[in-house]
Amino acid sequence: MMAARKWFSSFFPSVKAQEEEDIVDPQTVLREKCAQQGHTTQLWDKYQACNERVSGRSQTTETCVEELFDYLHELDHCVTKTLFSKLK
Repeated sequence: MMAARKWFSSFFPSVKAQEEEDIVDPQTVLREKCAQQGHTTQLWDKYQACNERVSGRSQTTETCVEELFDYLHELDHCVTKTLFSKLK
């Protein structure tokens, strides 16, 4: 078995990758940055207030889906302004 591997590797040399620096996803970085900006933080606070209100009730049909979608929409809108210029 070992001889077969050695013979096989003589036709296909192995190449080892050089050490790469940690790859950082630009979308993650931009999401963190955008989450700290003006209108996005207001929408996050509104979403959190809704969650607290709903969690404080024992029986309710209210959900915070609209607030969550508003927040995510604004966050994605902020990210897309610069995301594609950072992609290779």
